[in-house]
Amino acid sequence: MPSPSRKLFAQRLRAERLARHLTQEKLGELADLTWSYIGQVERGGRNISVDNMDALAQALGLPLASLLLPKAAED
Repeated sequence: MPSPSRKLFAQRLRAERLARHLTQEKLGELADLTWSYIGQVERGGRNISVDNMDALAQALGLPLASLLLPKAAED
């Protein structure tokens, strides 16, 4: 079962990707990861490494910490 932190990262990643009108495929290209891997991460099914979390954050133009905090904590 995914941890609360993994679920939060998955939700935040998907929300930020959609806010930028990016497909999983396009985000994968930007982060040098496969779209299927990103789909697994967004569903919370993948225990993602810090390196890959950082690659995704950079591809979205965000600091990694912003994907690990609830949206309300950022405001």
